Amino acid sequence: MMMDYPLTLIPILERAGRLFGKVEIVSRLDKGSLHRYCYADFYRRARALAAALQNAGLKRGDRVATLMGNHYAHLEAYFGIPVASGVLHTLNLRLHPRDLAYIVNHAQDRFLIVDDALLPLFEKFRESVSLERVVVVSLSGPKPPGAEEDYESFLGSGGDEFSYPELKEDEPAALCYTSGTTGRPKGVLYSHRALVLGAFALSLVDSLAISHHDVILPVVPLFHAAAWGVPYAATMVGAKQIFFGAHLDPETLLELFEKEQVTFSNGVPTVWIRMLEALESNPGRWKLAPGFRLAVAGSAAPESMIRGFERHGVRVVHGWGMTEIPPMCTLSQPKSTMRELTDDETYALRAKQGLPGPFLDFRAMGESGEVPWDGKTMGELQARGPWVAAAYYNLPEKQDRWTADGWFATGDVVTIDPEGYIKIVDRTKDLINSGGEWISSLDLENALTSHPAIQEAAVIAVPHPEWQERPLALLVSNGNPRPSPEELREYLEQQFAHWQVPDAFLFRDEILRTSTGKFWKAKLREEYSNWKWKP
Repeated sequence: MMMDYPLTLIPILERAGRLFGKVEIVSRLDKGSLHRYCYADFYRRARALAAALQNAGLKRGDRVATLMGNHYAHLEAYFGIPVASGVLHTLNLRLHPRDLAYIVNHAQDRFLIVDDALLPLFEKFRESVSLERVVVVSLSGPKPPGAEEDYESFLGSGGDEFSYPELKEDEPAALCYTSGTTGRPKGVLYSHRALVLGAFALSLVDSLAISHHDVILPVVPLFHAAAWGVPYAATMVGAKQIFFGAHLDPETLLELFEKEQVTFSNGVPTVWIRMLEALESNPGRWKLAPGFRLAVAGSAAPESMIRGFERHGVRVVHGWGMTEIPPMCTLSQPKSTMRELTDDETYALRAKQGLPGPFLDFRAMGESGEVPWDGKTMGELQARGPWVAAAYYNLPEKQDRWTADGWFATGDVVTIDPEGYIKIVDRTKDLINSGGEWISSLDLENALTSHPAIQEAAVIAVPHPEWQERPLALLVSNGNPRPSPEELREYLEQQFAHWQVPDAFLFRDEILRTSTGKFWKAKLREEYSNWKWKP
């Protein structure tokens, strides 16, 4: 018999503070300066945040929202909120204020921690939500006039004593909502156990090999699916962590990579494609750390990008994941039995989504049951495992995403080859993947057809050189004067975030349909596959 030792975030926080107190955590602030402190400071402040929340009346399972970028205070929230028995609820700052208001209300958040630079965004939905306390992190200067409460003062309200509550590993630790690609955003509640097991999985040598000797800079936003679990894994092993703040342009990132000698980063292909262009245009300008590696997911990584980074000594590890299955679900690295593959065969393999991690089971299901692992037959990918969601938060009507025998239906259409490597080939729904963020074509179509001059609207995904895909709107007028693209963008931005709005609007006499009367989107995507976006 073994001891009953719950897998919670408390031992990870304690380990970081006790064993790695001298290791740095660096954040780039809005004005370009670098904030530096060590795990000893982080440990003390995360516990102070936990104590302050408890003194403020936090009860077990209460949701505490964060509207923050990538920096040290957000990392403190990653641990301080859950170890106080609360639930960290990261808000996607790229969503429309209407969606943010819905998410805060649906989650029943009690408190909000917000960056001072994001207060204007908060003001757009403040009147639509009921929050007991709003705490402002002042990163760009003194506390703004009229701000509810300063973060530093709030930390000081916790006092000197803090005792951890007795947490169970299946208690909720974090809450993340999807981007609302098919209707309203849906919440996924992560347990302590799921986050801890995910941290272990990312630290395996055959996974992302995150270790104490790494310098880690997550480019994926901390609000997005727990940053794929990387901050938890990095803290567990005591790796040096770097946060980019609000600056995602390639040159700023490359300067930070060089200055801090970053060895590992993760993010969506959009960021890395732009960074590769900067490296190619400025040979030798940046001296990156030897053995630098990138984990890429969110949308398919082009094989050309994988090859391109290797010319600069950077290894790309391609993977796949989703909000419902944190952290990384699959990673594509060749097996030891594949050493005889040619270079072309190896790169083709690495461009697949890859093999499932330990304890994750996958299958591809067709109309007649599970499809064979032949690399050709397509089926919907389904998953089960200890960090796969069992339901959406407080949405019993969405339980149809889970099969009768307990598997989660991802909505992605895949093939699986005889070695077990998964390749995503299509989607069961016509979603648009723009730089790793999903856009619902159906929601855009419904909004467009509500315009007085639009009779029909079909929105499709079209390849884009920077964003992987962007929405293209195909329209049929109803005889009224045709609105300009500028008018349509202004109309849609009343309901959607700017990045969700189509980049182009084309009027046609009719829109191609299938024999059942539906828009024939596969044919439409094929027709516009070589569409040239205007610079």
